[in-house]
Amino acid sequence: MKIKDIAIIFILLLFAAVISCQVVTGQQLQRRGIITPGSLWLDNNRNTIQAHGGGIILVGSTYYWFGEDRAQGLDPLYKYVGCYSSEDLVHWTFLSKIKFAAPKGFDPHHWVLERPKVYYNRKTKKYVMYFHLDDARYKAAEIGIAVSNDVDSGYQFVKHFRPFGMESRDIGQFIDDDGTAYLIFESRPTHGFVIARLSDDYMSVEKKMCLVKEPLEGGALVHYKGLYYVIGSHLTGWNPNSNVYATAKKVSGPWSPFKNMAPSETNTYGSQSTMLLKVTGTKKATVIYMGDIWKPAAQWDSRYLWMPLKIGKGKLWLPKPEPWEINIKTGFVKFANK
Repeated sequence: MKIKDIAIIFILLLFAAVISCQVVTGQQLQRRGIITPGSLWLDNNRNTIQAHGGGIILVGSTYYWFGEDRAQGLDPLYKYVGCYSSEDLVHWTFLSKIKFAAPKGFDPHHWVLERPKVYYNRKTKKYVMYFHLDDARYKAAEIGIAVSNDVDSGYQFVKHFRPFGMESRDIGQFIDDDGTAYLIFESRPTHGFVIARLSDDYMSVEKKMCLVKEPLEGGALVHYKGLYYVIGSHLTGWNPNSNVYATAKKVSGPWSPFKNMAPSETNTYGSQSTMLLKVTGTKKATVIYMGDIWKPAAQWDSRYLWMPLKIGKGKLWLPKPEPWEINIKTGFVKFANK
């Protein structure tokens, strides 16, 4: 064997060792209550968390995380939504794989369920799930709704439709400080996305609040210190891009011009927006960017990029990812390397 070949093998082995150490370090930090963006994230059973394109709700003192389950070996005739619970946003307990069959009129071998979002209605005591429902060619472009009495099981498919007669693909969820629930959906023919208010029982899309005229997907929204901040991703498929943000005094707009939320050359550190999660503590409110790092050739291994944002006075910025922890009670964030 030539010296050059030996050198190449040595470099590859060294690289593999470094990657292995990074994974172990991420898991060790998780056990200490630290989130490592982009690292392998495990549930209580030591399985990779499957909650892609997901959303989070807070019921009492418990957070529930729902998202697409893209694990290997699933029955291709069904679509699965992963459901997890946590008290601290770091350690997640697996609750269930919520299974859905294709709705009537959809080919059971070729249909799509993406970006599930669950709302808890305190009046009806129901859990209402919205999701992007489509055919394999993405021509249906509809919203699907399922409902349950329990957070992690018993979801019954209710209906599917195009909201206001408009195409709907990527969806996002937002619950305002006054408890009003909204749905965000991308409507490609309009070259924008819609922010819509849900009905009191959350079972229908009641009022179109505004059309944000920007061709974006992965829409997410948060209300912070008197301003609304909306973020979105450009239309580049699985490939990451430079996500952007805008602000408004009202959810109905008008919205400011969009600006980059991270250095453009980073492509949002390889991620795509899925949700803005506000943790309101006794001392501080922290807004967490929830993003997906997609791996189209190995979707089961797609990762999550969560980072606290620098936000306020009309500006929003995603810092360079690094390990961090949050005190749920106070809302304060600490960085592991500082």
